[in-house]
Amino acid sequence: MPTFDQLRISKDHAQPRAMELWWVLQSLKSVTRFMQTGAHPDDETSGMLAALAFRDGLNISYACSTRGEGGQNDIGTETGAELGALRTREMERASDVLGMRLYWHSTDPSDTLNDFGFSKSGEETLARWGAERTMARFVEIIRSERPDILCPTFLDVPGQHGHHRAMTQAAEQVMTAAADPEFPSDLPPWQVKKLYLPAWSGAGQAYDDDLPPPPATLVIHGQDREPLSGWSWDRIGQQSRAFHRTQGMGRWARAGARRDWPLHLKASYGDAPDSALWSGLPYSVADLAEVQGASPISDALRAADAALKRTIAAFPAFPEVTRHAVEALACLTTVQTACPEPLRNDIMHRVSAKIDQLRQVLRLSLGIEARVTTEQVFLPAGSDTALRVELDPGAAENVTIDFALPEGWTITDGTLNIAADALPEDPYRPFYDPRVPPLPQAILRISEPSPAQGVQISVPVPFDVPPVVVPAERVSITPESIVVNRAEAAKPLALTLIEMSCASSKPGLTLPEGWRCERSETGFDLNLPPDAALGTYSVGVTLGAARAARVRRIAHDHVAPTAHSVRAGVQVGVVDVNVPKARVGYIGAGNDRVAVLLQAVGVDVTDLSEADLTVPGLFADFDSIVIGIFAMRFRPGLVESLPALHAWVEAGGTLVTLYHRPWDSWDPDSTPPKRLEIGQPSLRWRVTNEAAHVTHLSDHALLSYPNVIMPEDWQGWVKERGLYFAKSWDPAYSPLLSMADPGEAALTGALLVADIGKGRHVHTSLILHHQMANLVPGAFRLMANLIAPRQ
Repeated sequence: MPTFDQLRISKDHAQPRAMELWWVLQSLKSVTRFMQTGAHPDDETSGMLAALAFRDGLNISYACSTRGEGGQNDIGTETGAELGALRTREMERASDVLGMRLYWHSTDPSDTLNDFGFSKSGEETLARWGAERTMARFVEIIRSERPDILCPTFLDVPGQHGHHRAMTQAAEQVMTAAADPEFPSDLPPWQVKKLYLPAWSGAGQAYDDDLPPPPATLVIHGQDREPLSGWSWDRIGQQSRAFHRTQGMGRWARAGARRDWPLHLKASYGDAPDSALWSGLPYSVADLAEVQGASPISDALRAADAALKRTIAAFPAFPEVTRHAVEALACLTTVQTACPEPLRNDIMHRVSAKIDQLRQVLRLSLGIEARVTTEQVFLPAGSDTALRVELDPGAAENVTIDFALPEGWTITDGTLNIAADALPEDPYRPFYDPRVPPLPQAILRISEPSPAQGVQISVPVPFDVPPVVVPAERVSITPESIVVNRAEAAKPLALTLIEMSCASSKPGLTLPEGWRCERSETGFDLNLPPDAALGTYSVGVTLGAARAARVRRIAHDHVAPTAHSVRAGVQVGVVDVNVPKARVGYIGAGNDRVAVLLQAVGVDVTDLSEADLTVPGLFADFDSIVIGIFAMRFRPGLVESLPALHAWVEAGGTLVTLYHRPWDSWDPDSTPPKRLEIGQPSLRWRVTNEAAHVTHLSDHALLSYPNVIMPEDWQGWVKERGLYFAKSWDPAYSPLLSMADPGEAALTGALLVADIGKGRHVHTSLILHHQMANLVPGAFRLMANLIAPRQ
């Protein structure tokens, strides 16, 4: 685990001053605003956006509908809203690389605009999100950002993710809605001038567009390279995408590889030919002088444009960059003051963006460095921490630091104080701008060299690691979900309080009728009545008379920290599972809780460590081995252990492999004991309807021993049935289940079993790990059958 200083050094090395200045200078070229839209963090076309921003100088932004709560997590155990919070911070860091403003349709974890799981229909998606809610938020985003150009990331065609299709449908509709003065909004109407669609297929590992893309009317060329770094635009794009680590993003852009991005002009509100992306639009600050009614400020705009061009041309002579940037800032400040009122909605957002960019130019050209850190990162309301400030004024004669702080935060004598009523961290902030960071900010006040032009320069910079406020009265209890098996002997459930912020408040539990609890040294012993009905129950945690908060601190090295707060409690699932007599070894990758949940229902499970996998003859100690999701890819030593595992299966062992993707080091010919190919793209090999009818194709023992799998075992599932179903397999395997989404052909690769020598291999693409984590009774019963040794 790298130290805090090591992380700072690594980040510092990735941001040399000259490169950072050069890229900010490129943004001075243009006032054209380009917005890409997508459904998830990581949908953005990063290489194309890099070219538009750092070569063409366009102001770029991204509007994303969901926080990606339903996605995978390759780096941790965050799921649901916690994963959404983490992916929000990942998207912000990806935006930092591109200098891209970021808007979210989804504004809080309870929003209907969420990543509810895979969908194959745009109409179904909009019904789940709420079509009116989606459009209202989209109009608000368009009217706030005021883009000239809109470009969805995917096409609305069969074979594409329903979330993507919904956002493309909405993009076409918002062109009219955002410009409609009758559309209810507190913001003035805005007409987006052009709508482009990608003229390339969205087919790949996950999707499979049924229809060809539309013809290209324009091509964003990417055959050149960024001149200062020598990187290709895709290389820069991947530097951004690499921050989407939860999704395994970040691919090496091969040396010499180049690509173009063809676009199709779907709609245009203008007469200009489609010869360039910005044809018919104001491109430079000087173009704003030609706007009707701009004559009172036309001279200042043209002077500003000339000064901006001189600023860019002066690089790398930092003093000359500074001198011309101050001239441009003075001219634009005049424009701000003198702009006629009827023009403000058309041009002031463009002028304000240039001023923000020039402030960052001056910080870098002057060599001003400000670093603000706190001794503690996670701060309970009502607490304080030491504040450390480093300042190097560089070539500036006088620089001071002020602070812009959230409500309830104060700084006194080098201490950051958080009021008792300060609001906790918002993990779902709706907007992010890398050049105007969210509060808290350090504000650099530069007194020189600006007074000669009468311009006051203030530059906002973020804290190195922004502090995160958490609720004052909080408690953490473990486990947060637990399963009770009525088929096993009843015993008290030990609940442990691992964090309790208020020692003076007595903790307690709110219990269903007939349940009892006793205080223990570490928490509570919970006793269920012997006749507790099957189902899921919520047990709340209180501090005194109030319901306590549970805080999940989310901290990963590649992103800013955040936190998600919910009401503290424990979910208790009561199930009825016959457990096989078997010694089970579990090889996981930290992406699921299957081993813990199997232990909870009475299975004899050993969670095998990396060291265990190196022990000769290890597998002989077990009747069954379960390989958890993604483990082939992420578990060191597992692939090397496959020959020994295969020999153990031949000798009589039962091997169970849970859901894997084709790229999770799954070789169809060598990973399983017999050939088994995982299907892709996933859209063709998944059943997204969690209530899809399941047909049993066989009376195999896996569906009857030790639990008879009944129709009710397929009820209550969440998210979906499964994905990346097997596509083809050796004749030794038998498919046991058939299921389909509405209107589609049935798939039979969800559950396969093969007798191998004296043993057995079972492979399932059902998301049993997710169902078990959500305490779905049938998932426990089926999993118990899968791990049963061959009879």
